[in-house]
Amino acid sequence: MALWFRNEAGRRGVPLRRSFERWIGAIPELAARAGTTEVNLLIVDEAAGQSYNREFRGRDYATNVLSFPCAAAPGVPSGLLGDLVICAPVVAREARAQAKRPRDHYAHLAIHGTLHLLGHDHAERAEAEAMEALERSILASLGIADPYHPRR
Repeated sequence: MALWFRNEAGRRGVPLRRSFERWIGAIPELAARAGTTEVNLLIVDEAAGQSYNREFRGRDYATNVLSFPCAAAPGVPSGLLGDLVICAPVVAREARAQAKRPRDHYAHLAIHGTLHLLGHDHAERAEAEAMEALERSILASLGIADPYHPRR
């Protein structure tokens, strides 16, 4: 797995690239893929997070993670799954509000976003249950608690 990583939000509280590589690399579906799989990850501040969400989703607020799957041109081989944008201030706020370790929340969002790049969704109840179960399993393999039932 190859990760392009850029942190535009500043270093404070943002895990290092190697942490994101480890977390995303723990997704079993990636290990089963032939060739190199690439993910682009951009960490942004609140203003940029709001701008991306407004431009691409029509929602005028910053959200925790945005996923932009890559669709290669027909007949053009590409290992690029797509792009993730994680908003650092939103992650920090949510972690505090949900009594989670910020690192664990970053891990969850990186995995969650990458699963979207792989085609997983949570629009329907059955899809959401399957995706959450997969997230729980991956996070447990990394020693991270269930993000949907945080300890208080």
